[in-house]
Formats: sequence, C-alpha cells, structure tokens
Amino acid sequence: MAKVINSLYNMRLLDDLAGKETTIHGLHPITKLLTTIVYLTVVVSFGRYEISSLLSFIFYPVVIFVLAELPVVPILKRLLLVEPFIIGIGILNPLFNHHTMALGGIVISRGWVIFLSIFIKCGLTVTVSILLIATTGMDKLAVALRMLKVPKIFVLQLLLTYRYISVLIEEVSRMMRAYFLRAPGQKGIHRNVWGSFAGQLILRTFDRAQRVYQSMNMRGFTGEYNTGNIEKLSFSDFAYLAGWSIFFILARIYNIPMLIGSLITGVIK
Repeated sequence: MAKVINSLYNMRLLDDLAGKETTIHGLHPITKLLTTIVYLTVVVSFGRYEISSLLSFIFYPVVIFVLAELPVVPILKRLLLVEPFIIGIGILNPLFNHHTMALGGIVISRGWVIFLSIFIKCGLTVTVSILLIATTGMDKLAVALRMLKVPKIFVLQLLLTYRYISVLIEEVSRMMRAYFLRAPGQKGIHRNVWGSFAGQLILRTFDRAQRVYQSMNMRGFTGEYNTGNIEKLSFSDFAYLAGWSIFFILARIYNIPMLIGSLITGVIK
C-alpha cells in the first residue's frame, strides 16, 4: 500500500517541480524542447566506441540542476528505474564481442566499450528528458508541441496518458485499501485473487474513463486541448537555444575532455 502511495507522490513531484520560479522555468517551453531535441540528437549521433567525448555532455544537465534548483536524489531515483532496461540492452555485447582495443592506454574488450557507451548515452538522454518535464510541465510541453505543428491527436493522447496515470494509481490504491480491510494482517494480495483483482481494476478504469470524458464534454471539450495564451519567444530564449546548440555542436566535433587533458598535461610538463 505504501508503495502505491509513493508512486502517486512520485508522479506528482515532477509537476510540483515544474511550478517553481527560476531562470530555467521562466524560459519559453519551445526553447527548452528544441534545446533538448538538439541535445538528444547530438548524443545519439556518437559512435559505439566513442566514450570520452560523451563526458562533455554531462555539463548540460549539471547546469540545469543548479539553475533550476532541482533536487538531485528524486531525479536520480527515476533514472535508476530505467537502468535495468539499459543494462539489459547492452549487457550482451561483452559476451559476443571479444575483440580488444586500447582505451586511454588500457586494453579492454570492445564489447565492454560498446556497453559503456550505451549506458552513458541512455543515462544522459533519460536524465535530460526528465529535466525537461521537471522544468516545463506537461501542459507547457503540449503548447510547444502544438507550436511545432505536431498533430493535436498525438499531443492530446500524450497529455491524457501522462495525466491519468495518476488516476489509475488512485484506483489501485482504493482497491488495495478495501482488500486489506477485508484481509487484515495479510502481506500482499493473494495469488488466488489476482485475476479478479485485475478484472475489477479494468472495469473500474472503464467506468472512471467514461465519467472523465463526460465531465470534459460538459466543460466544452471538442477534441482540442486549450492551452490558453501563448507567449512569444524573447531574445533570451533565442540566446539560450543558440548558445547551447553551438556548445553541443562543438562538443560533437571536438573531443573537449581530451583537449583539456592534453592542455593540463602540457602545462604540467
């Protein structure tokens, strides 16, 4: 029961963080969305053997954490939820690719290099995606997507899916509360009632969805999500997008960590 309530709290935490008033939160949503898209595109474009160059892209999420005043631990906990899937994607490479290569003067299997590259790229992309939601919110992201001419059916589907996951969790919470009141002292739901529990959840979900849809129609819903007044982009928005885009492109062309290492080594010598 506590896990369900904690999941509900975690779902709403990103929305609470998106309501803060900082420099990053004050930027136009389309600016943050385009910056994130450029970041993801550049990170994914790296080859499977390029690792040191990826280290430059840690700088962006660190800056967002600081300027947006976001708590690090809750964000990293959400990253840990997807780490098993990331490991599952890349863990087979060390088993099938036994060729070796030199990495920083150390001979290492190419399979482990590929695995590490996948791990870093997935970790960076997931973290930045979470930061986008935590600094913008789904409502404003919907505004940005519509400004980019994304079909309204896809935007509405994304928005409602995200919004009503918490509604589904609330239904699960009510059913579990009712179950444990009828079975005091029992740890977990007995496997004999898993089928009926899932069936009841589906029926309650359909009923709740119908009531939500009727409520939306009564409030004038016509298939278009009304986002209110859309503000125009300011000079700071263009400067933010241009500045980070230039940095990402330079970090893609040049191996900045290697250049810094060479510079420091040369100074020491």
